[in-house]
Amino acid sequence: MSWASWTTAGVYTGRGGVLTDEVGAVTGDLTVHTTWAEDEARVAVQYSGASDWFTMSGSPVPCASERESRDLHDAVVEAVRAGNAATVPRTTPAPARTRPVQDPSA
Repeated sequence: MSWASWTTAGVYTGRGGVLTDEVGAVTGDLTVHTTWAEDEARVAVQYSGASDWFTMSGSPVPCASERESRDLHDAVVEAVRAGNAATVPRTTPAPARTRPVQDPSA
């Protein structure tokens, strides 16, 4: 079984905060944690320095790969910063791709 996890501390919520399953909206200085295992990502938040974790609304989500779950974690951190009663995004942005360089002699 493959698994991975990521934690980002010191994420300040935008106005409206983040929705959680347990306590509703939370705002302020949060730590965001994503765990990926068995093709599923689970996202939780906590007040930085606290001991209680809260499930971010919309979690868990299907995630086919470790890379996809890392991209999801990054998207969640951005959603938390944006606020607006953020929930876990259902899709993650595709990684930036570069265009192939065309051979000018062709």
